[in-house]
Formats: sequence, C-alpha cells, structure tokens
Amino acid sequence: MAVEQQSGTSSPGRIIMLADCQSFYASVEKAEHPEYRDLPLVVAGDPERRSGIILAACPIAKSFGVTTAERLGDSLAKCPDLVIIKPRMQLYIDVSMLITRIYQSFTDLVEPYSIDEQFLDVTGSLHLYGSPEELARMIQTRIQGELGIYTRFGIAENKILAKTACDNYAKKNASGIYILPKEGLPGTLWTLPVGKMFMVGSRMTRHFNAMGLETIGKLAETPLEKLKLMMRRKFGKNSDINAELYWRIANGIDDSPVRPGTHEVAPQSVGHMMTLPHDYGRLEDIKVVLLELTELVCQRCRGKGYMGHVVSVGCMGADYDRPSGFSRQMKMMDPSNVTNQVYRAAVELLLRHWDGRPVRKVGVSLSQLSTDDEYQLSLFDPHREKTMALERATDAIKRKYGDATIVRAVSITPAGQAQHRSKKIGGHYK
Repeated sequence: MAVEQQSGTSSPGRIIMLADCQSFYASVEKAEHPEYRDLPLVVAGDPERRSGIILAACPIAKSFGVTTAERLGDSLAKCPDLVIIKPRMQLYIDVSMLITRIYQSFTDLVEPYSIDEQFLDVTGSLHLYGSPEELARMIQTRIQGELGIYTRFGIAENKILAKTACDNYAKKNASGIYILPKEGLPGTLWTLPVGKMFMVGSRMTRHFNAMGLETIGKLAETPLEKLKLMMRRKFGKNSDINAELYWRIANGIDDSPVRPGTHEVAPQSVGHMMTLPHDYGRLEDIKVVLLELTELVCQRCRGKGYMGHVVSVGCMGADYDRPSGFSRQMKMMDPSNVTNQVYRAAVELLLRHWDGRPVRKVGVSLSQLSTDDEYQLSLFDPHREKTMALERATDAIKRKYGDATIVRAVSITPAGQAQHRSKKIGGHYK
C-alpha cells in the first residue's frame, strides 16, 4: 500500500502520530465474533427492544448509510439485516489498554486521547524502526494480528496536525497512514471547508461562513488581530482567546508535548451525578440515592488518596423548559472521605435547599482536596480510625469482586440504584 504524503517538504523536528482504531467498539465485537466478519454490525443501546442510539458501526454497516449517534430504528430501516450487539464497556476498556501496551513497546511517550485514539511521540525511537510510515505500518500490522483491530495513523510534527491528518486523510486512504507536513498546508488542509477543522462544529461553521471564512485557508490567512476584531463584533469583547485558538489550529501551530500522565494530574474535585429512571418526589427516596452517590464519591477519593473539605449537592427536575432544583455547597469542619460524615453534610444541604418538587437528577462532589496521609484527630469522633479501616477493607472487596458485592440495606429498596449502576461504566453496560 502506498502511504500518502504531501511532497516537496523537509523532515520536521518532532514525529508525532495520532493512532485511531477504526469503528472501535464494532471492531472489538467482530474480533470476538468471527462469524460476523462479513456482516453489517453495530453496537447499540438496547438490542432486545430494538431501540437506542448507535454507538459504533462497522464499515459494512456504514456502506448502507448507517451512522454513529443515529437511532437504531433509523438504522434498521436502512439495513434490515443489521447485526446488533449490546455494548460491553469493560471489554472495550480492556482492549484499549492492551493497545496502549503495544504502543508503549515502541515508545514510552504515549498519551491517550480517547478510548480509541492515542498520541505517540516516536521522535526518540524512530531510528530503531526506519521511516515514520514503516513504523506506523509495523504497529498497524501488530495490532491487527494480535487483536483484530484496524488502526489508522496521522503523522506530523505536532499533535494538532497529527489529529488533522488522521481525521481528514488517513481515514480515507487505502493504507490508513498519512503524513501531513506543516509547510504543505496550503495544498492540503487549507483547501478544505472550515467545518472540517478540528474543534469547529456545525454552529461555529455557520458563524465562520457568515464572516466570509468558508475554508480553513481563509481563516488561517486572516491576520490574527483582524480575526480577533471580527469575532469581537460577532460574539462580544471576550472573544480574543477563542480567536487565537482557531487561528493557531488553522495554521497548524501546537507546542504541547505528548504527556503520558496527562490524565493523572491531581483533580480539583471528585464527584458523580446520576439521572434517575423516574421522578423522585419523596425525601426518603432522594436520601437513598444521595447516600449511594456519597459512598461512591468517598470511595473514589479514598482510592486516589484524597479527602475533601467542601461538599456540593445538586438536584434537578426533569422539565428543562421550567428548570427546578438547586446546587449548593458547604464547608465541613475538617476534610474527610468518610462516607457517613460526608453524607451528614449532604443531607443538611438537601434539607436546607430542596423545594419539595420532583427530582430527576442528583449529584454529589467533594472539592478543596487534600491528601489523606495527614489529618486532624478529633476528640468528638473517637471511632474515626476504625471507620476508615472498615471502609478501606470494603473498598478492597469491591475492587476485587465488584461494587455490588457489598451494598447498604437501603440500596435494595425500590429507590436504590447502586446495584443497577454497578453493572454499567460511563452509562453503558459493562
């Protein structure tokens, strides 16, 4: 296969790759089910009820016009013989981690961008493998052979151009590999409609078109100060940062390094919000969910080694046309990650601010975090050490055997959601 590349360019200093797994969820399912290899397959929300949203579609399904994020019913109208697979998020996470390890065998500079996309800086290790396209093909072949997943590679001197190369070119050519040199942009990226630019959605496309910036090249060649003035007139005086962001993307300017630990920085807060299956109108039912969410947040804090000083609680109704609910916070006397202690503060906020109207969404978070290796002992809570030891023990059991292994008694009441939630990751079934 020939690797597409803009000719007449010099080699850049850095070699960055954006590796993307084609139709990732669908590809994982086809690798698990070889009998579906030549059939149109989608991963969707609720195959039993023939309803839900398409999360991923294989290339064969896409050839029938099936698209990601459309309703399953619409997809079936286009392709009645569609194979529908229920999502298995834990499997996809596991496969993604295996792919990460393969990348890491070629370079130690690997930065996950999403579950199916990762940046690789191969500048320091390229001399071991040959040219950038040879290395990309080597990785591509290994992942295909070991896991049955086809990957595409955008290659450039920085992350933004690598992402652009992958989305606009590598995904559309036979080899799945494309090199985009920065000096070749006038003949490649700049000729594309502005809606093809990274971080430009349909609404922003309409705004740029109204400003006369129909192509990425027109945006890139607009002097920055002029673009800032145009965007101030369109969006108000606080538009300079966005103007410079779009201008830099259009010109392929990105100095950010590939950071392996980019998602491991200390969090500002730890929280969780849940949409309930129906309106909750009874205080006791809301308190059940509040306790479950508090326990989950505190468990995550303990796992990360943090305590929180500020508790936040939010409750919202289902009617977005007439929004109801509240979002309030309070500071505890001492930072904590002990469930019952945080729950008492959360209930206090609920009792103080809930107006009695039905609730459909509930959230709890802890902020003003500090490490839990040092904390103030209290004469008024002599059992804190034992409570913390007990919670660490239950956390260990849940990590090994699942969150539903140990639940509070209120979670098996009709209001409880912990057992149902334990079957999901990111809103989808494991």
